[in-house]
Amino acid sequence: MRVNSAVLYSPTASKIILAAKERGLKGADELIIDAIVHVLSRANFDKYNVRLVPIPSSAINRRRRGRSFIPDICDEISERTSIPVIPALRILRKVKDQSTLSAPARTKNMHGAFGIAQKIYPRGDLILIDDVVTTGATVCEAARALNSHGFAVLGSVTACVAQPLR
Repeated sequence: MRVNSAVLYSPTASKIILAAKERGLKGADELIIDAIVHVLSRANFDKYNVRLVPIPSSAINRRRRGRSFIPDICDEISERTSIPVIPALRILRKVKDQSTLSAPARTKNMHGAFGIAQKIYPRGDLILIDDVVTTGATVCEAARALNSHGFAVLGSVTACVAQPLR
């Protein structure tokens, strides 16, 4: 799957992601939104019926943070780009925090983790939205879930790309 990211994951990018995700700092949200909007603005979607699909937050993270991080910023990205958001994904089961997992363990951890939200959504050419891609396990699982239900996934856009794990 093709993933386009705005910047390399760095200590500065890490601080911005954590400030947005864990502390809900609006300025950090804005930097992430700007990065994703920048990547989307460089694409030519003239031949496509593009829709944004946010990677959902787990129930425990929604409660802890008081919000659904990526779905919430996706709404702002949609306002700025005029690309509609389709919250088509849902989490089917508990997954481990991936930050300490190896690449193979991340793939195993995410396998079968996503399903389609019960509401029927219009067909379109989907772009997955997430904050960071490391091994691609999350976006690949999300694409698998969507593709298995007849959705066309064009690719993914993230704010940051991390050095791949081995």
